[in-house]
Amino acid sequence: MPQTSRVVPGLLPEAGVSSRPLRRRNLLALPALLSLGLLPGQVPTQGADAKSGHPLGLPAVVAPQDNPQTPAKISLGKQLYFDRRLSADNTVSCADCHNPSKGFSNGEQFATGIKGQKGGRNSPTVLNAAYQTFQFWDGRAGSLEQQALGPIANPIEMGLPLPEMEKRLNAIPGYKAQFKEVFGVSEIRASEVAKAIASYERTVLSGNSPYDHFQQGEVEAMSEQAREGMKLFFGKANCAACHAGPNFTDNAFHNIGIGMDKPEPDVGREAISKLEGDRGSFKTPTVRDVAKSAPYMHDGSLKTLAEVVEHYDKGGHDNPWLDEELFPLKLTAAEKAALVRFLEEGLTSPSTQDHAPPKLP
Repeated sequence: MPQTSRVVPGLLPEAGVSSRPLRRRNLLALPALLSLGLLPGQVPTQGADAKSGHPLGLPAVVAPQDNPQTPAKISLGKQLYFDRRLSADNTVSCADCHNPSKGFSNGEQFATGIKGQKGGRNSPTVLNAAYQTFQFWDGRAGSLEQQALGPIANPIEMGLPLPEMEKRLNAIPGYKAQFKEVFGVSEIRASEVAKAIASYERTVLSGNSPYDHFQQGEVEAMSEQAREGMKLFFGKANCAACHAGPNFTDNAFHNIGIGMDKPEPDVGREAISKLEGDRGSFKTPTVRDVAKSAPYMHDGSLKTLAEVVEHYDKGGHDNPWLDEELFPLKLTAAEKAALVRFLEEGLTSPSTQDHAPPKLP
């Protein structure tokens, strides 16, 4: 059998340690499974206090001890996130591939970098990345700080070497003054750039959805069809086996068969863990606001949520590394429609946060 092992949530596994979790589906999905009786308010919703500063249904965001959140740092990070001067030819910013108006993805099958170069993977949403244990589809970064600089330096994304990025930013008086205020540094360094961008990304949150209000006892927050879809999500359709918890993800990696029929499939997590058991496995994305971030899957191959449901209904694409949680669901047409309705209606949040492009220095 392919070698696999356990992962400790919150720690980035070294090579040779699989990130495939121990099977604990029932534990991960327990809060949602308890609500199958559709008794409103039966399960306490985290983040229900409006004074808590985070949306209904979500836990508090925990920042690293060496990078506490401050308003000035978040503002600085937002400017950097939208600034195309962080790319080699001044044409691409973080926001171009992770656009607020497109569910913090880019609405295309693949990411597009400088000179129109196309990557081989879909742009993952930044929504609720603050709660993700791993960043990138293959989990090669263990924090938002580790993730932030990767696309800037990547030659087919933003293509700007980090020393050149530092030189550019140090030549902009407005940034120099802000970095001095926020970090107390006279010279802008890549490490502080990463901290600032990560701080802004921790404010990109999706909660307060109709599902969250339903969990608080507002029965009419979701339509009858969406409520039927919710029961399927946590029951017959088995979605909660992986899409569990407040952020609807187990923070783990799974092979669901996408792309495994290609002559040279993307090996995914295996490239990081170096274990055959992780071949074709990719990070479980949140399905909060999933209706806003089409197309879907790591390769952007599924254009609609209806196609996603069809893929799971047939049990994925069979291959030697297919996750054990996948099997034919035999959903009816009405059940498929209800499941899509829950995803589109129940988990879509109102756009109440300000993520408009800021004025740049």
